[in-house]
Amino acid sequence: MPTPAPLPALNVTFVPEEKGVEMLARQIKMTGRAYPLFSIALLILEKAERYSVQLTSKKKADGTPEQIFVCALDDTAWTNEEEAVAYALKTHFATFYQAERTATEPPKGTYTFVAQCGMSGVILGPPNYHDYQNQLLKLHAEKFSRMPFDMFKARVKIVKDEAVVKQWIEEQSFKTEYQCLNVPEPLKLASLEEVGQHFRATHKDAIIKAVETLTLAGPASRALKAAGLQRLIREEWERQRHFPLPIATRLSQQFAHYGLQFFKVNKTVTHVSVARPQFLDVENSPVSENIRRIVEFINQNTKCTRKKLVEALAPTPRMVPVAAPVAVPPAAPAGETPAPTAGETAPAQPAEPAKPAAPEVTAEQTAIIGDLHWLIHQGHVLEFANGHMETAKKPAPRPVKEPKPAAAKPAPAGTVPTEAAAEVPAETEIEVTVPAEASGESAAETAPAPVETPAAAVLEAAAPVVETAPATPA
Repeated sequence: MPTPAPLPALNVTFVPEEKGVEMLARQIKMTGRAYPLFSIALLILEKAERYSVQLTSKKKADGTPEQIFVCALDDTAWTNEEEAVAYALKTHFATFYQAERTATEPPKGTYTFVAQCGMSGVILGPPNYHDYQNQLLKLHAEKFSRMPFDMFKARVKIVKDEAVVKQWIEEQSFKTEYQCLNVPEPLKLASLEEVGQHFRATHKDAIIKAVETLTLAGPASRALKAAGLQRLIREEWERQRHFPLPIATRLSQQFAHYGLQFFKVNKTVTHVSVARPQFLDVENSPVSENIRRIVEFINQNTKCTRKKLVEALAPTPRMVPVAAPVAVPPAAPAGETPAPTAGETAPAQPAEPAKPAAPEVTAEQTAIIGDLHWLIHQGHVLEFANGHMETAKKPAPRPVKEPKPAAAKPAPAGTVPTEAAAEVPAETEIEVTVPAEASGESAAETAPAPVETPAAAVLEAAAPVVETAPATPA
């Protein structure tokens, strides 16, 4: 099995599309929910439309930087200039040259057999023909350059079929010339070798550009023609599918630009939300009765959701079904009894079933929802992607390290010794400890699975989002 070629010396960076990140930020700000950062990163990696790929040159083993060659006609990327030139000639040949076939004298002499490539079927001509070696070398260079020449030559066979011999003679009875286009003066070239030389001398510098940084759209990165680049991007994508730290880091920078905050749950899983957790001491803080009830209910009920909270603190009033009015036929005149028409029976008209009235949001429920909105956006309550809610816990103070006693130095004469200044502890970082059921994550995992939340739908569509102003607690 042949050894794969070494990968290009390039750094691969997956960059989330700015539009999708902006819509996710708006979704998080509007709902106030906290989403695992790594789960959002995995959602972005799922589809190529959600990211772009940035290729950056780095130094090779010999100390020179790796270059990327770009064909300006279709923005395809290559790591080898010769591959880029061959691709441009093959794909955009008609842009620069036009083949013209004219009749010429057929080969003189009698031929009873010809050599034919056993892999491609190309007829090379009799081995004693003057142009045979040129045709053999040309075919090997164009189609089988990766195969050793001796192995390629061993695949050539001698064919004595009259039809094959006749086909070769007919092919040699025409001459192909190539008219140059997009040049100031008319010029004809006799062979493809001359075409390649003319393209390199005339068009290469304008068509093939060498760069050290290139950004590709996600779908374009999956359709690269260069095998080395395609393998490099695929391997980096697979690596980040297992642990998407690089794209999560880039994603956190984009979210921070929109004012979102980050915190860790169980000291492992990083979440992004509208606010960092802030402990609210309802016993010693002047808060309204509704806020006190909300905090106490969440603390007393695990797996608490918004629906459970509202129904417990402001139950929906029980609606009494209202029966539909029954149609009463008009009364018959006195002394007459209404009779059905001949052949018909008076149908019974059952009353329509009762239709319960649609429940409406009460004023008490509106007040609870408004206060909950304020608590979430202040960081006092955390609502996770799965709908479970927890209150921000009181952070444990960090132990203060006592300074080591300094060696006593003799004080100069006439001075009074002073006490050492007390060391000021650094600001403590708030860590949230949430049960695994509430956070939807395992305390041991570092790369959680994608969350089935509205975040995936936000990445799919660009529907406008109407934000509502948060209600201020009483």
